[in-house]
Amino acid sequence: MEKFTLELLCQIIGIGSASGLIYKDNTLLVIGDNSGFLYEYTINSKNLKRIPLVEQPLENTPKKDKNDFEAITCFQDQIYVFGSGSTENRNKMIQINATTKQVVNTTNLEDLYLAMQHFGKIKSEDFNLEGAIFDGERWFLFNRGNGEKTKNVVFTINGKNLSNDYSIVSTDFKLPKIKGVRTSFTDAILVDDKIYFLASAEDTASTYDDGEVLGSIIGSIDINTMKIDFTKTITKTKKLEGITLYQKSEDQIEFLVCEDNDTEELVSSIYKLKIDIRE
Repeated sequence: MEKFTLELLCQIIGIGSASGLIYKDNTLLVIGDNSGFLYEYTINSKNLKRIPLVEQPLENTPKKDKNDFEAITCFQDQIYVFGSGSTENRNKMIQINATTKQVVNTTNLEDLYLAMQHFGKIKSEDFNLEGAIFDGERWFLFNRGNGEKTKNVVFTINGKNLSNDYSIVSTDFKLPKIKGVRTSFTDAILVDDKIYFLASAEDTASTYDDGEVLGSIIGSIDINTMKIDFTKTITKTKKLEGITLYQKSEDQIEFLVCEDNDTEELVSSIYKLKIDIRE
């Protein structure tokens, strides 16, 4: 799995700091960590719709106030958006009906996030969720190890709900470095029995403050063994924060990924990432 290409697909005017995306039927659903909206972007027509996720949403929420929506996943007709948990006001999970695009539930995950920190042996200042997967039975939540302890952890959660009836398994991962800085999870997606993940190197020991971006990798984890199959550096300049499946063949898999520019500029770049999967 050595061959890859990364090329710009489009730039979306009106979305800043893109942090997660879902592709379906020529349409992208995008979240931004500064924003209180879910965005629906039709690629062909370039039409952009805004779906409020919170009361009085802003495009560029002040850093101390933002919900920090960093992870998005879907299963059947439901979409789930997660706050990072990196501060007290970033603990929301928003559930949206995929057909009507209406918010159907908002859950405070503070208790779950505290339990995850306990089981994963992660200090609160090192806790920062950046990816989510739901397969109908299990949740996989990804802690980005960009804190002082570089704790890259995948939490596997089973149970009837995420409020008060669940069990947690935590798995630590040691990801490769770029320019001497450890990469850390920024998003993930499940394709068949493989978790494909993005991870970025950012020269900071804080989950709150941004640092110099040193690049991003892609890798995969076998969902049955929870072992890494491969990792590959795909850029040494961009902080790639969202991944979604675009199309797949026997020889090649194509993803769409988004770049978090860590600015207040309302422009988001979406890239097409092609990877050769032939043995």
